[in-house]
Amino acid sequence: MLLRALLETIQGGLSLILYVLNTLFWCMPLFMLAAAKALVPSRSWMRKCNLMLNAVAENWIWVNNQNQKMVGNTDWDVQGMEAMDRSGWYLVLANHQSWVDILVLQRIFHRKIPFLKFFIKKELLWFPILGQAWWAMDFPFVKRYTKSDLKKRPHLKGRDLEITRKACQEFKTVPISIMNFVEGTRFTNEKHLNQQSPYAHLLRPKAGGIAFVLSSMREQ
Repeated sequence: MLLRALLETIQGGLSLILYVLNTLFWCMPLFMLAAAKALVPSRSWMRKCNLMLNAVAENWIWVNNQNQKMVGNTDWDVQGMEAMDRSGWYLVLANHQSWVDILVLQRIFHRKIPFLKFFIKKELLWFPILGQAWWAMDFPFVKRYTKSDLKKRPHLKGRDLEITRKACQEFKTVPISIMNFVEGTRFTNEKHLNQQSPYAHLLRPKAGGIAFVLSSMREQ
């Protein structure tokens, strides 16, 4: 039992190191492309750069997937992927358990649908390497305001919706998949109890942002 635990710890450590090295490697061309995109204010050039940025991100995901296959023994049950099309636009809704959810979604939909993009809390912009990579990829950063914040500063009302609207305009230029954790936060038993959720394993969904995205992207 002790030997097995030791082996699993070593295996997990090596997997984590591979994730870090893979991220650092692909961030180099990612940042170079982002700089090239910023230097030439041409719509056609920016569109080409966005396609190349998405290709870099998909290569990063591919290596992460190989990492998971080497160290994991997860049984995957995925159905309904036959009609997926990489040239279309998709809205992906998921429940939220942990940060691993993003790796799971990226693995399941990799090269089945366009690259997944999602709205990120503004504070994560300063997260080392990944925060800057999300910025380079034009992930929209939003700041959540509490009712007390809006009461003190009413001019902030609707700020997130405006950021969402601008992001959706950019999303129309290149096929992408907009991913949203519709519960708005990770699931915990405490949150489930406080919300008095009618669902056994889900929090109450927040439909406002999804409705706005659907309204803004209706042609796609």
